[in-house]
Amino acid sequence: MAETTDLDLDHLLSMTGGDVDLAEEVIDIFRQQVEIWSRLLDPRAPASQWADAAHTLKGAALSIGAHELAERCRVAEQTGREVPPTPAGAALLLNDVKDEIAATLDACGRAVHALSRPGLRASKASNS
Repeated sequence: MAETTDLDLDHLLSMTGGDVDLAEEVIDIFRQQVEIWSRLLDPRAPASQWADAAHTLKGAALSIGAHELAERCRVAEQTGREVPPTPAGAALLLNDVKDEIAATLDACGRAVHALSRPGLRASKASNS
């Protein structure tokens, strides 16, 4: 059975100053970034293209506390820039990234649900 990917909500809330609405907005921005940049994770494309996309996705993943996705993107970026693999090797590498993207998007849904807890909003609002 595969492990469940989760976001580091403490990191996300720290990056957004404890503002739950802003944290949800950052997750939405992440989803938009994934939609745009994941299209460039094409193993038939030049390695520089998918390495750039992996770099951008790495930053987006770090912004929401998606550490596993950031690590897979780091590996893809580094591989694409240093010693680009064969198209088959690139397909395997990028499929790992895409699998983790899917898991992270699921985690985003769980995170938004967790952030919607009334007690979290009330406790964070009272800290301002």
